[in-house]
Amino acid sequence: MKAELTASTLAGWAEWNGSTPYTIGIEEEVMLLDPHDWSLAQRIDDVLPRLTPALASRATAETHGAAIELASRPHDSVEDAAREMLALRGSLARELAAANLRVASAGTHPFALWTGTEISSGARYQLVYEAMRELARREPTFALHVHVGVSEPEAAITLHNRLRAHLPLLLALSGNSPFWQGRDAGLASARTAIFQAFPRVGVPRSFASYEDYVDTVDLLLRCDAFPEPTFLWWDVRPQPRFGTVEVRIMDAQITTAETAALVALVQSIARLELEEGYHTDSQWDRPELLGENRFIAARDGMSARLIDPVAEQRVPARLMLASLLEAARPHAADLGCEDMLEAVVMLGEEPGAKRQRRVARDPGGLRGLVELLADAFVS
Repeated sequence: MKAELTASTLAGWAEWNGSTPYTIGIEEEVMLLDPHDWSLAQRIDDVLPRLTPALASRATAETHGAAIELASRPHDSVEDAAREMLALRGSLARELAAANLRVASAGTHPFALWTGTEISSGARYQLVYEAMRELARREPTFALHVHVGVSEPEAAITLHNRLRAHLPLLLALSGNSPFWQGRDAGLASARTAIFQAFPRVGVPRSFASYEDYVDTVDLLLRCDAFPEPTFLWWDVRPQPRFGTVEVRIMDAQITTAETAALVALVQSIARLELEEGYHTDSQWDRPELLGENRFIAARDGMSARLIDPVAEQRVPARLMLASLLEAARPHAADLGCEDMLEAVVMLGEEPGAKRQRRVARDPGGLRGLVELLADAFVS
């Protein structure tokens, strides 16, 4: 019976629609803003019908009424994907200006409160609310998702498993949500802690094979735990219908240039792992290690000292990043993203959280910070 179910499932949601290896797709969750006081604008249901068809085809609602997602097409190069994302940002900013709205990108809105949060009216998001109840009404968070093309499902599982060890460093580098409910949370990524309220989040386990992955997810689907696989909100997950592995752990970035740097790193890591193998030591495949490193990264960002299980000591995140970049550079050269990969060094010196804290010390405070985020959206 189990074999029949697996065969039936593979003809449906689990059928792998292989894509060209290392192609890139970008998804950014961005915030809608009221420029009068720089608060979140809970207006997604008004916004979507206003968009031109070209932009509407690349924009979707999110769970919360103040969020909208922009999604690029698949691209062979990071440069082309980033160029499209910048164009989408520009189109969104221009079209919403007519509705007296602004947009910005960061992991959280610095002073939003759960009491002002509304759930989007779409059927998917009402299902989320039905399952999560009032937990779904917590402050909205905004993430950067990167899809990497993989041709075969077994290669996707290999990549999924190996990317897990890189997730804490990617989180540390992308940390861009230091403020929560109007105060400094003391974290580089408050988004990570807030989003943890949802089920099926965090670093997933490794899978022995694609069949192991399908059997695991299909059991949950057959038992009506959730309606379809995109309700798995893991930090990394295979996406059979796109033929990609999707990295979901990173905070949304202030500018497209910062997004491009992170995307170049993800693409280069993917090729490094599949062509050479970097984190192949079984010591890295420990849930306790990955969970602890994930927390440390969310708390301390690039100031973190992450656990290296092979050396059996804490290592500065910047040192880990330097070693990873050295290994990844030849792959970035082959992929044509070496210039954007080098921008990772600059991002490591001043990640978004550090920049936000610096701006928030100015006389404009947190409202001035949100205004700056909006001004930087299309820079």
